[in-house]
Amino acid sequence: MKLKVLVDNNTYIDEYYYGEPGVSYYIEDGKEKILLDVGYSDLYIRNAKKMGIDLNEVQKIVLSHSHNDHTGGLKDYFENYENRPEIIGCFGIFDEKYYKNLKISCPMQEAEILERTKVIYSNTPKKITKNIIFLGEIPRSNDFENKSSLGKLKKMDEYVDDYNLDDSALVYKTDKGIYIITGCSHSGICNIIEYAKNICKNNRVLGVVGGFHLFDIDYQTEETIKYLKKNNINKNLYPCHCVSLKVKTEMSKYLEINEVGVGLELNW
Repeated sequence: MKLKVLVDNNTYIDEYYYGEPGVSYYIEDGKEKILLDVGYSDLYIRNAKKMGIDLNEVQKIVLSHSHNDHTGGLKDYFENYENRPEIIGCFGIFDEKYYKNLKISCPMQEAEILERTKVIYSNTPKKITKNIIFLGEIPRSNDFENKSSLGKLKKMDEYVDDYNLDDSALVYKTDKGIYIITGCSHSGICNIIEYAKNICKNNRVLGVVGGFHLFDIDYQTEETIKYLKKNNINKNLYPCHCVSLKVKTEMSKYLEINEVGVGLELNW
């Protein structure tokens, strides 16, 4: 599998790409080509062109969850490419969501997207390439990972607490072990890893890349570090996007943490 970071909060020195506070990964599994998330804007398209990646060849677009820093670029894809890759996500991926008075859900409505392509909803694990599985809804079993709501979700004419139940991730399965690829990990990075291990019947986690949604040195961060150490997940760790510098610094005291920026290429 090859993974190329098209969008992240960070860029590398002397590599002339653009960054924004969002996520987009281009992934190849053999001849199969997919995107995980599409950032806020058309930035992933501009960066892909500079990298020599033809997004017109993408067969699937997977959405890790509904927030607009991961879904905002969908309209730009349809405006720039004739290709119509199917879209994969959990139920509720296009629900209307708000944080305070700010709308933070996908700018395109479900009806607009269905006019352009097929949407596949799955809250259960779904194989999407030869070796990659979309995990669907993540069971939230750990007591230390945040179960509080983030903003409001519009249901009918009511606004209810949003627990981001549509949050998901990918797992790449190999004979030697598994690799986890996340968007924001609102469901908890340790919950995601545990579920991936269970689904793949493999406890050997060889690497993790993506957002862990950790900002402070608190109980959740401390327990996450303990979990990663206990499970020997100490190499090929690439926390990015929604992980603060102070959390990365704290993690690096106990774990081998790698830098992530737009243009990073991983070959797993």
